[in-house]
Amino acid sequence: MTLRRGPKLSVSIREHMAIDVCPGPIRPIQQISAYFPRPSPTSPGPPSPTSPVALRPLCMASEGGGAHLLSPQLVHRQPGGGSLSLSSSMDTSVDIISSDSDDCTALGMLEFELHYEQSSSQLHCTVLKARGLKPMDFNGLADPYVKLHLLPGACKANKLKTRTIRNSLNPVWNETLTYVGITEEDLHRKTLRLTVCDEDKLTHNELIGASRVPLKRVKPGETKRFNICLEHPPPLPSPTALGETMRGISCYLRERENEQLHGLEETGRLLLSLLGGAHGHRGDGLYVGVRRCAHLAAMDVNGFSDPYVKIYLKPDIQKKSKHKTAVVKKTLNPEFNEEFYYQICLSELTKKTLEVTVWDHDLGRSNDFIGGVCLSCASQGDALRHWMDCLRNKGQRVERWHVLTNQLPRTSSRDETCQEQY
Repeated sequence: MTLRRGPKLSVSIREHMAIDVCPGPIRPIQQISAYFPRPSPTSPGPPSPTSPVALRPLCMASEGGGAHLLSPQLVHRQPGGGSLSLSSSMDTSVDIISSDSDDCTALGMLEFELHYEQSSSQLHCTVLKARGLKPMDFNGLADPYVKLHLLPGACKANKLKTRTIRNSLNPVWNETLTYVGITEEDLHRKTLRLTVCDEDKLTHNELIGASRVPLKRVKPGETKRFNICLEHPPPLPSPTALGETMRGISCYLRERENEQLHGLEETGRLLLSLLGGAHGHRGDGLYVGVRRCAHLAAMDVNGFSDPYVKIYLKPDIQKKSKHKTAVVKKTLNPEFNEEFYYQICLSELTKKTLEVTVWDHDLGRSNDFIGGVCLSCASQGDALRHWMDCLRNKGQRVERWHVLTNQLPRTSSRDETCQEQY
């Protein structure tokens, strides 16, 4: 076999891989350029028909040595003057089939709309469609559905879910999911997580991809459309980083314990309506409407609660101000729509405190406290604003969402200030 020698060429990384992989020390091939021939810049004509330009795999071991993986092969000129190029032969031999490559890991696109109604404190998420989802079943298709969670505080209480579309990689839902009790403060500090999953009846549902959208990108009263790429879930920590992860978790737990000692933990939302003055056939007084709760903390082992609401108007010397709603079974988003009446003059409300608590009903043992809120002239934030709006707007019903906390917040002494404002 005659090899054509041209000018000395630099050895590329691809040429370094053409080595003799026989048992023993690794020996470089003496004439490595023969396996990757290149036309000489000084040669006037095309390469000779006997120029070796391709690789031929050998599976048989030679008698005198180890098994060679690569061997030169002579390629003759094709009829019509053409010849087999190096690039075409190499492209067909290095095809990437792994699904982990950047070119093959497209999880799909998700299209949806977000709209926030400030008057009703509702966030509407319309899941429109998805395109090019990753196949998850043996038939090359998937049974996708979309889950929504609000972060931080993702739990079963704020989980919303669309219907499942069978055997489709381009599903169309056109389904609107609504969160209630979303305040303007939530728009600045919460994030909406959208997760596309594949439903399996016999095994666990599989995650296709997810994405997150900060709610601060949504303006009240405007509908904003998103067309986002789905992403992989965050990878599990490697064994080498496990120690650092555990240290981070321990620091987080210590900080959370400190927050619980010095702060209050959110356990849900409560929609209250207040009306001060005459209403209907009754005289002057305070009308307290318990409308609904949202995103309550789960207190039972089944992941739900059996909530009901108790209200007191304190100080209550005769202990006759207690009212209680009916129990709603197995839910974290109960609707009560009950109203209670206190016969009292509005001028006396400046010295009163309305205490509203939510409880989980349990048979055979004591009920569990879920959360509560206090409304008075000594309150703060939304509770104070709601109470003052009730005192200033006689005969008008005022509704507002309130954040429930695991402990009733401490109130400061503001009775004199409240009386002056009133």
